[in-house]
Amino acid sequence: MGSHGGGHAVSIEIHPTAIVAKGAELADGVSIGPFCVIGPSAKIGADTILASHVVVEGSTELGARNRVHPFSVLGGPPQHTAYRGEDTQLIIGDDNVIREHATMNIGTVNGGGVTRVGSHGFFMIESHVGHDCIVGDNVILIKQATLGGHCQIADFVIVGGLAAVHQFTRVGRHAMIGGLAAVVKDVIPYGSVWGNHAHLEGLNLVGLKRRGFNRETINTLRAAYRLLFADEGTFQERLDDTVETYSSSAEVMEIIDFIRADANRPLCLPEREV
Repeated sequence: MGSHGGGHAVSIEIHPTAIVAKGAELADGVSIGPFCVIGPSAKIGADTILASHVVVEGSTELGARNRVHPFSVLGGPPQHTAYRGEDTQLIIGDDNVIREHATMNIGTVNGGGVTRVGSHGFFMIESHVGHDCIVGDNVILIKQATLGGHCQIADFVIVGGLAAVHQFTRVGRHAMIGGLAAVVKDVIPYGSVWGNHAHLEGLNLVGLKRRGFNRETINTLRAAYRLLFADEGTFQERLDDTVETYSSSAEVMEIIDFIRADANRPLCLPEREV
């Protein structure tokens, strides 16, 4: 167990049945419950609680005030055939709730070497964050939601139960992935998708209202969405028209910037006329 500077008393609770390897760094207020196994390269932030039977392996760093429930495995090797035991990382932010049997893997050398998970997330039972994913803040993965490797999941995204996001897919801020969806294409910010394979169903209106977006902003987003995904003209023409009409809207321009950015996956589009 790593030492701590400052000269003050360190309050760390480790259950007698837990195994904490020499070299692990535990900050003040950490609680390690029964039968947890903490590897020698783990760093666990202040006031984080590992309930019981939690495994933290590899070069894994947890921030402060995380709550990790039984049988979660953090920092396991990437599920990638090219992985040869390289020292890559998993970095998790603060104030996350990680429920039973959730798994988060370290990165791969070819993918940048780091899997990153933000703060204030809620990762429900048996959810999975694959290698080299970049997950933002306030993200919710509902039961058994799965992120393939290299996914980019922006802030405030909700991934429904049993949904799967294909590797290299991007999901923009405030988007909603419906339960059982198979997401193989990029999802615009504020979008709502569902189906197998998932198609763009509209905007995530419920989420926007819950997060305090005002009526004017929501109405602007709805109007821009209708223009962007209408039947008339080419997509490029509609994209240009949307920019010209709604350039003063930061939310609409966020969607435009998302669409124009370099991407590995095609864009998730509506299945029918909007």
